[in-house]
Amino acid sequence: MALVLHAGKTNKNAFKTLIVAEYTGVKVELAPDFEMGVTNKTPEYLKLNPIGKVPLLVTPDGPIFESNAIARYVARLKADNPLIGSSLIDYAHIEQWIDFGSLEIDANIISWFRPRFGSAVYLPPAEEAAISALKRALGALNTHLASNTYLVGHFVTLADIIVTCNLLIGFTKLMTKSFTSEFPHVERYFWTLVNQPNFKEVLGDVKQTESVPPVPSAKKPSQPKETKSKAKEEPKKEAKKEPAKPKAEAAEEVEEAPKPKPKNPLDLLPPSSMVLDDWKRLYSNTKTNFREVAIKGFWDMYDPEGYSLWFCEYKYNDENTVSFVTLNKVGGFLQRMDLARKYAFGKMLVIGSEPPFKVKGLWLFRGQEIPPFVMEECYDMELYNWTKVDLSDENQKERVNQMIEDQEPFEGEVLLDAKCFK
Repeated sequence: MALVLHAGKTNKNAFKTLIVAEYTGVKVELAPDFEMGVTNKTPEYLKLNPIGKVPLLVTPDGPIFESNAIARYVARLKADNPLIGSSLIDYAHIEQWIDFGSLEIDANIISWFRPRFGSAVYLPPAEEAAISALKRALGALNTHLASNTYLVGHFVTLADIIVTCNLLIGFTKLMTKSFTSEFPHVERYFWTLVNQPNFKEVLGDVKQTESVPPVPSAKKPSQPKETKSKAKEEPKKEAKKEPAKPKAEAAEEVEEAPKPKPKNPLDLLPPSSMVLDDWKRLYSNTKTNFREVAIKGFWDMYDPEGYSLWFCEYKYNDENTVSFVTLNKVGGFLQRMDLARKYAFGKMLVIGSEPPFKVKGLWLFRGQEIPPFVMEECYDMELYNWTKVDLSDENQKERVNQMIEDQEPFEGEVLLDAKCFK
């Protein structure tokens, strides 16, 4: 009789048991027509696992939940199985690495993964903490693997299966090559294992992600359709009671109807002598003599009545301990600023050769204040301190020049990266 595993076909926690089954020869079948969020909420399923977690293994002796427990059970169904070690110390080390993989690797990858895929609220400090903890764990794992092919002994064990499955979402969804290159022994270990025949039978071809997914933008709830439909119905009822109007009178009403308001209050501002697209084009096309051409051109174009310049600095620079996270944080901010592209130009600098890294920026906005709709729609704005540039101060004006130019060193420090919003 085959054991039945209730889980989706792409569940990385189910992969643990399926790979163990490949090594042991134990027959494990996925439950047919399993649908996450549906099947595991049925009364029948909840009788087997009261909190509806996945995966769940149904055996002749009763159900088992928790993926590591299921994998251990299947591994021990085969006598003298090398997957669980050949001595007491081997067994202890296998359990040690299983716990390490669950608590230090899996937990931090999931904390990074869930907000990026819309299943949890995105909080920049929380993400940075998760990635920092993950890097610490990968560093420890990398040190161990520098002198070991596998986690315990000279063969694949249950620890390798579980830790590799824990790493899977990281490699395929979050950790780019630039991220994992800091841990070459972890890279070698992961790719060695996922290409073992028994792993490949379950996982198929594994490919590393090329980018980190952006943070989903929060959307305001749309107005209920019911309100619109009622509004449309009421005039129709009244129209039936009133006599039809002459065509000429109807035409007059159309002409006298108020014109729609501009979509953005910035469109009501007086025309500016500065054409923002001309500046963006000059910035992009200037490859040499930047200060003489682009910087001079900027000040020739700049209209202090139609535009304003602002410095910004990240409030929590002390938390910028991971360069990759800091760069990604700035990139996400610029993505979410896309709603202001018609009215803004920006430079964001990541400064420092060692953590904590500083994030500072320069922004050009239409109007004399930061547009209210930007403050409302882009939550990142609250993470920065904003100071309006005083152009009567030559030092501030020179600082503007340096930030546009990506001058290095900037304010006496290494310029790690510079990003432009245009």
